[in-house]
Amino acid sequence: MLRNFKWKIILVVLITAGAIYYAFPPQEKINLGLDLQGGMHVVLEIDEQALKGGADKDSLARALEVIRNRVDQFGVSEPTIQQEGNNRILVQLPGITDRDSAVKLIGKTALLEFKVVSNDTEDLEKAKAGNVPAGYELKYLARDEDGKEEALLIEKEASLTGESLVDSQVSRDENGFPAVAFEFNLRGARRFGRLTSELSEDTKQGKPRKLAIVLDGIVQSAPVVQSKITSRGIITGGRTGFSPKEAADLALMLRSGALPVPLEIVEERTVGPTLGKDSVEQGIRATLIGGALVVGFMAIYYLLAGLIANFALCLNLIIIMGGLSYFQATLTLPGIAGIILTIGIAVDANVLIFERMREEFAIGKPMRAAIRAGYQKAFLTIIDANVTTLITAFILYYFGSGPVRGFAVTLSIGIIASMFTALVVTRLIFDLLALNPKFKRLPMLQFIKQPAINFVSKRRGAYLVSIIIMAVGLAAFFSKGEDGFGIKRNFGIDFNEGTIQQLMFENPVGVDQVRQSLKNIGLGDSLIQQFGDNNKEVIIRTYSKVDKEITEKVQTDFIDNRFEVLRVERVGPSVGRELTKKTFIALALALGAICLYISWRFEFRFAVAAIVALVHDCLITIGAFSLAGREISLPVVAALLTIIGYSLNDTIVVFDRIREDLKLMKKKSYEEIINISINQTLSRTLLTSLTTLLVVSTIFFFGGEVINDFAFALLIGVMVGTYSSIFVASPILVEWHHRAGRG
Repeated sequence: MLRNFKWKIILVVLITAGAIYYAFPPQEKINLGLDLQGGMHVVLEIDEQALKGGADKDSLARALEVIRNRVDQFGVSEPTIQQEGNNRILVQLPGITDRDSAVKLIGKTALLEFKVVSNDTEDLEKAKAGNVPAGYELKYLARDEDGKEEALLIEKEASLTGESLVDSQVSRDENGFPAVAFEFNLRGARRFGRLTSELSEDTKQGKPRKLAIVLDGIVQSAPVVQSKITSRGIITGGRTGFSPKEAADLALMLRSGALPVPLEIVEERTVGPTLGKDSVEQGIRATLIGGALVVGFMAIYYLLAGLIANFALCLNLIIIMGGLSYFQATLTLPGIAGIILTIGIAVDANVLIFERMREEFAIGKPMRAAIRAGYQKAFLTIIDANVTTLITAFILYYFGSGPVRGFAVTLSIGIIASMFTALVVTRLIFDLLALNPKFKRLPMLQFIKQPAINFVSKRRGAYLVSIIIMAVGLAAFFSKGEDGFGIKRNFGIDFNEGTIQQLMFENPVGVDQVRQSLKNIGLGDSLIQQFGDNNKEVIIRTYSKVDKEITEKVQTDFIDNRFEVLRVERVGPSVGRELTKKTFIALALALGAICLYISWRFEFRFAVAAIVALVHDCLITIGAFSLAGREISLPVVAALLTIIGYSLNDTIVVFDRIREDLKLMKKKSYEEIINISINQTLSRTLLTSLTTLLVVSTIFFFGGEVINDFAFALLIGVMVGTYSSIFVASPILVEWHHRAGRG
């Protein structure tokens, strides 16, 4: 008999060994996302004016190379720099701590130009009066400590640019302040020599000539050229010079070259190392608590079968970690949430099998026959339920970005792993146990006996309750905010232009204090949220890109209360519009794909009933967000798609039983069959919802603030999805049947 299990045993051993090999030690094998280890995610876009001005086709490729050179010299470990689309560059810098320097490093053009200054005082006065001569431009140079500026009339066209530089290093000017020394290549030295030779001759003849050194359109200095200069020169920072850090950054940028076109940061997500460390700790804690609750419940309720399910659950987690390592996927904070959610999905498959086995035992089947029938009858239900969830995960991956993709990858691996452990591993264990002739009983507790509730008769009341709840939620959604439709205030900065900053102060700070500080820079209407037990942390949300101004203002006003920037998220309008478009496409595709799959596996009316239930669940969840004063962000959209998968999982279990009972109960009415099917699956529905709520609750209470909205959406979605599978989806089939009969 063991020969029949040989290949199964070999398969399980090989997969388990491979998973352990790739998963351990996890700190060396698993890549952590920026939200877990800290770092920056930046998307840069070529300036639209540069594109309109006819920038070269290879400008993005050259910009990519310049940024790569800068980042390499900046010393970031394992950065990611890649092209996105036709006009964007993605830069990810793990473990970065100096955010301001990094932003300047990757976004500053660093275009160095040498421009001749006119010594015609009459033309200068005309220019100051607003009449600038052709071929010239008026610039100002700060000259003294009082901030007085010297007007300069300089040639528009540069005589020489930084393209000819071969080196630049930190140096000192004549006053001992930090400066930047540069060196030209042979071609540049010749041109610079000719230029300075001509200007110095005029100076010697009593006509002092200046050469403006211009960096990104700003005049850094304009020295009088006294003699011919060939290969070397120096850039000073004016009267007070550069700071050491400014000089070092400028030297680095000049060495790496100027960007060929201006780039604008259209999206930034920065997580400080402190918040990253906290996220890891909170994620691990939530996983352990959620896992312990589920393991304890399964062991108590299903006894020996529960212990087998728990073994499969542990193996499931190992396979997920091994899969992440093998595919070199990145584990993100939403990814940890995906692992916790997978625990619930894995348990659901086992609950389906165990409840089916319980039914077989109840009609007197022996152990082997009951095990075989239980798995056979649960097989298609598990496949259907998980395939629909996989569809949403694939769509999430295709249309998502960053952490959302991490969630989709983890969820996909988890679904496949849970099907393998539930359908192969546990079946193998039960079959091996059944070889023992003494193994004749499989006791399980049963809190929920076979009910006989007439759910269908209560459908009209349920419809009314659903309509009222949706109406209240949608009224709150559309009445919220200043734009009349609630769109701006309901959606987070992912779908609007704006900035989020999370600050942690050394001492407790009040919301009113922070708001008063921001009033002075016109941001008194910002959304300011205080959280944490010690009142030391605040989140500032504003619908404008002013993160630097906020930091500088708070730094000035709270000089005696130091703070750390834990997180910065900044999204430009173009990215917001793009994410909004992608979100609606993803939702539409998910619903369309699910409709097609259910129509193929069941009937079209089943697909319509399922889609109505899914829309019902999403609308109630969105309304709950508005009523709770929460914003819909990209992770929340991921949660909505997950809710679609979960709710569908519930609905398909009921549909599968309806399809089975329609073949077996020829003499009963359609309404009776629907009721019987709902009651037959009620135990599984409630048990699965309970275990899923256990793990989702741990994300909500212990997963940390950053992922709290995501967990809130899942909490609402799981409860509403359970309700809709009983009171919405199945009763719609009854309505359809009645109308079809009358027709």
